[in-house]
Amino acid sequence: QVQLVESGGGLVQAGGSLRLSCAASGRSFSRYAMGWFRQAPGKEREFVAAIASTGGSTRYADSVKGRFTISRDNAVNTVYLQMNSLKPEDTAVYYCAADSSPNLSPSSLRWRYAYWGQGTQVTVSS
Repeated sequence: QVQLVESGGGLVQAGGSLRLSCAASGRSFSRYAMGWFRQAPGKEREFVAAIASTGGSTRYADSVKGRFTISRDNAVNTVYLQMNSLKPEDTAVYYCAADSSPNLSPSSLRWRYAYWGQGTQVTVSS
């Protein structure tokens, strides 16, 4: 069983920055792509960013491209989401997710991800 624990959320003013972390345990973290998704009140969960198992390939939603950066440290089984130039529309619960199969390219598809964290709230004030 895979466990994912997010941290780093909080309240920030527009234009500010936050760094989310997701600590993974339970299987060979370095073999699986990881992703970040978010869900705002009344909206569906949407893709934010994903990273390949080795960190060599990434994918971003158009809405965050150029502002957010996904990275990972396989030595400590952690994936990060650096969020800069935050906007009020970035307000959401952010979820970390682990791919269902090893060594696949990073995906924006929710069904590809078999394991999810509990989420961390990010609130951006205007």
